[in-house]
Amino acid sequence: MAAVPTPTTTDGRTARAQRTRAAVVAALLALLQEGNPRPTAKEIAERAGVSLRSVYVHFDDVEDLFHEAAREAQRELSKIVEVLPSDGPLSTRLDRFVTQRVRVWEQLGPVRRAAALQAPFSDALRELLDRGRSMSRSEIEHVFGAELDGRAEALAAVELASSAEAWDQLRNHQGLGVTTATAVVRVMLERVLGVGAQPK
Repeated sequence: MAAVPTPTTTDGRTARAQRTRAAVVAALLALLQEGNPRPTAKEIAERAGVSLRSVYVHFDDVEDLFHEAAREAQRELSKIVEVLPSDGPLSTRLDRFVTQRVRVWEQLGPVRRAAALQAPFSDALRELLDRGRSMSRSEIEHVFGAELDGRAEALAAVELASSAEAWDQLRNHQGLGVTTATAVVRVMLERVLGVGAQPK
């Protein structure tokens, strides 16, 4: 007669499964942060300390794994993102906005780039990236609504200057350090929003 699983046995299996799943996701994120944008399942399994079979037991496919990793990265990111003010001196709002953008892009950069590579093959990842862009646009409208005053071209310019793609261009293609790249972003935003014309 087969043994009937007890609640304790079931809970233990569930906990082990959750630990394995979390370890696989953490391994993928670590590999992405180290500069490997498309690690293989074998590399992920080795980093997680699990069998290759375990990766496919806990995730339907690579897309499913990348999607979960992107969501985990967003959850971690939410811990360091604050709601920015929509009033007060423009220069102060700019400081806080740029500081937060730099923090976000530096932490999320490798994961975002990997998600972008995988997105053409994944509806879920495309949706996740689109949601991120929409949130970014909403934050710009919230922080700089008075200066933008409904001007679509100004919104587009701020969105471009403060985008992840612009940050990648400055950091990875032009080879600028964080301090210099931050100064460049700040200058571009000043030109669009007119810091010099605003009361301090």
